[in-house]
Amino acid sequence: MVFEPALIERVKALLNEAQTITILTHINPDADTLGTGLGIFVLLKKHLHIPVEIVNTSKELPHYLDFLPAFCRIKHRMDFEKGLVIACDGGSIDRFGVELEDRTVINIDHHQSNTRYGSVNIVMPYYASASQVALRVFERIWPITQACATCFYTALLSDTRYFTTSSVNDEVFKVAALLIDAGAQPAEIAAQLRMRRSLASLRILERTLHSLTLYLEGKVGVLSVTPEDIKATGARMPDMDGLVDYALSLAVVEVAVLCIVQPDGEIRVSLRSKGEDVAKVASRFGGGGHTVAAGFTVRQIPMQELIDTILQEITTLGLTDGKKK
Repeated sequence: MVFEPALIERVKALLNEAQTITILTHINPDADTLGTGLGIFVLLKKHLHIPVEIVNTSKELPHYLDFLPAFCRIKHRMDFEKGLVIACDGGSIDRFGVELEDRTVINIDHHQSNTRYGSVNIVMPYYASASQVALRVFERIWPITQACATCFYTALLSDTRYFTTSSVNDEVFKVAALLIDAGAQPAEIAAQLRMRRSLASLRILERTLHSLTLYLEGKVGVLSVTPEDIKATGARMPDMDGLVDYALSLAVVEVAVLCIVQPDGEIRVSLRSKGEDVAKVASRFGGGGHTVAAGFTVRQIPMQELIDTILQEITTLGLTDGKKK
């Protein structure tokens, strides 16, 4: 897609008029939000001579991403009370854990459930990652540096699960080639993503696989993580990234569900599918996401009751019987 010149000019104007800029990445961060945010950060620091901060309000960051340029510059609170905000990879404001009332926001995202909360909304649901959106905007403003390319390529590689998701098309490979030409090292980045797992991530994987239960004639696979599992393994949220995909990898499973119960009783639910629109399920619980990857958070509900409710929604929507609603 070619962005309208007026949109790019609007972004340029906001950047040039800004006195400070805050780059926001979403809570429970993944490689796409951090890679997108850091890629923009290093570009802004190179070309603008104003204060720029990058913020993630989560207490824990995924350590395997510490190879990304400027990773050490990520802060856990916003220090700029005014100024331009660039929000990366968040479908709604509450995904960032900050108050943005009366702030000018450039919203860069690729979630179909995005609420268009920005002053400028650059939301491309058909793009494979938020970094793909950011690249197509910022390449029209400044040359893409090697540091920026490393961040954006990492985000793209991660969010496409190594170019295996349904969002992968010729445009994705054109973007990947552009980033490699700009200096991204694909083999090195892939090794950083695949070969730096923590021991806790393997221990939580073992316990989570023991919880696997199949429902609806084996078409729905459900995994769960309890506070006891978290305590026993020492796992952090970044250690649980990708757990839901193990249920989806089963030949008979069409929809996978992962429920992570936090010590405070909050339950974080991840949904994955092989083509069915699980974002519809997430939306019933106040969440959102993509067609084949979505999620939501609930509180004060017993685990089995939640699972039963999710299964009922899947049945009502016809996600496992070919009768989609």
